[in-house]
Amino acid sequence: MLEELSVRNYALIENLTLSFEDGLNILTGETGAGKSIIVGSLSFLLGAKADAEVIRTGSDEAAVSAVISVDDKNRDLLAWLKEREIETEDGKLIVRRNIKSSGRGSIYIQNVPLTRTDLAESMACLFDLHGQHAHESLLRKETHRRYLDRFAGLEEEAAEFNRVFLELADRKKAMETSLHTERDREARIEILRYAVDEINRAAPKNGEIRELEAEAARLSDFEKLADQVNGAAASLFDAEPSVLSLARRSRSALEGAAAIDGELTALYKRLEDLYYEAEDLSEELRSYRNGLRYDPERLEAVEERLALLYRLKKKYASPPSPGNPPDEGALLRYREEAEKEIETLSQAAENREKLKAEIGALERDIALRAASLSGKRKAGALKLGEKITGILGSLGMPQARFSAAVLPKGSSPGSSPGPGNLTCGPWGAEDVEFLISANAGEPLKELSRIASGGELSRVMLAIKTVLADADTIETLVFDEIDTGIGGEVALAVGEYLVKIGKLKQIFCITHLASIAVRADNHLRVEKKSEAGRTVTTVSVLNTRERREEIARMLAGDAAAHAALAHADELLTKYGRSAP
Repeated sequence: MLEELSVRNYALIENLTLSFEDGLNILTGETGAGKSIIVGSLSFLLGAKADAEVIRTGSDEAAVSAVISVDDKNRDLLAWLKEREIETEDGKLIVRRNIKSSGRGSIYIQNVPLTRTDLAESMACLFDLHGQHAHESLLRKETHRRYLDRFAGLEEEAAEFNRVFLELADRKKAMETSLHTERDREARIEILRYAVDEINRAAPKNGEIRELEAEAARLSDFEKLADQVNGAAASLFDAEPSVLSLARRSRSALEGAAAIDGELTALYKRLEDLYYEAEDLSEELRSYRNGLRYDPERLEAVEERLALLYRLKKKYASPPSPGNPPDEGALLRYREEAEKEIETLSQAAENREKLKAEIGALERDIALRAASLSGKRKAGALKLGEKITGILGSLGMPQARFSAAVLPKGSSPGSSPGPGNLTCGPWGAEDVEFLISANAGEPLKELSRIASGGELSRVMLAIKTVLADADTIETLVFDEIDTGIGGEVALAVGEYLVKIGKLKQIFCITHLASIAVRADNHLRVEKKSEAGRTVTTVSVLNTRERREEIARMLAGDAAAHAALAHADELLTKYGRSAP
């Protein structure tokens, strides 16, 4: 639900912030006051294309933002957000979009930058904007099957069909893999066995490469290493005086001093520790030096071993990189995977028979499930078409016919299913498409081919009325819904808007008082002059202001006695309380 909309420097709007309620929100105002600008700014926020022309003259940037609450039942949006690691805060999203005079702009949801395509995808889960062929989820054929399934209570059955379908697809893919020619299979086994034998002959061990590299470095720089070790030995114990001899003398002298003055005992203990540490270091360094041997044959063996391991690593594993050092672990992993593949290929015949049986069982299961879904979808489609056609008659389209066509996969509206095997997709054996005939004698057509914005809005209103419970979209915007209607039809449109408003948040721009009086929240759009500039403003009407606005809509004069009396009559009969 749209809770707050902020618009800055968009067309004639300088700075505007509006708070909205659930239920039916009606926007009214004089022709040219800027009602379409409000819809345009909202459309901009929903991902519509825009250029720098929407920026208010004299400004460098236009910006629109919104606070939107998200229903936990909106699975499509929640899945979209989860995929992009975007979280709601207290069940709310903050959406921002701007465009600069250069034509460049930025889009954010919860401070996460997104593309315009991303914005349109996400907002399509929250809003439908009717009347301008934009953001209309019901015009997208791919949504029709989902709407019908929700209406007919088939969502869980369709989801289970999809699970079995994907399982079958997985088994068929495995069968394809296993159906390589015997020659290809044997060739692959031979290659893998050669690789395993080569790695086994090398017998790499975990950590071996690092150890060999350290040994190679030591042997390669033996002369420098020996010089450094001898220098350290001379300072520590060979030369005179040495660290060890000086520590011994200091220890002996301080031992005598501590016998005279007990305060030196602690210092003596520390010096004694230093002496013993120097003694231990001397022994270890002496042992290390005595063990130093220059062995050119060992150096050659180490380098050959490293070359072998590097060659195998390059041949059978991914190339070295900063995050993937040339260790032997990759070789061991490759050998393990190769051994598994050899086992799988060796058992190919047995596996094929098992896969064949599994595929047969899944295909029989799919056929039964597809037949069940088809029958239920056709029954649901018939009921859906009858309900929507009935509502369209009340909305000033008495000759209109609506149909939810359930068509076999690969066919088109009006065609008959041909012979052959059942063709299934991920969600069943048929496609679902909503079709409409707006006038008597006209064939059923796609919804998107309705030319009139008013007709389209009324069709959408009828569909939304029937699908209100099934549709997770939370906010509907109706523009031009009153085009070409009046009298009883306008009353019926208002009645249906109220009905949907009990389940959804509705925004409706209208010029008809008989619709405006139904509002839960009535907003007036006005054009004013401020400091020599024209600006569009929007205000929420209280009871008195609303009465006057209804009178203006009826007679063009907000103060006319007859118009006010008529406004009172409509508000008493159809109206809602205002602040």
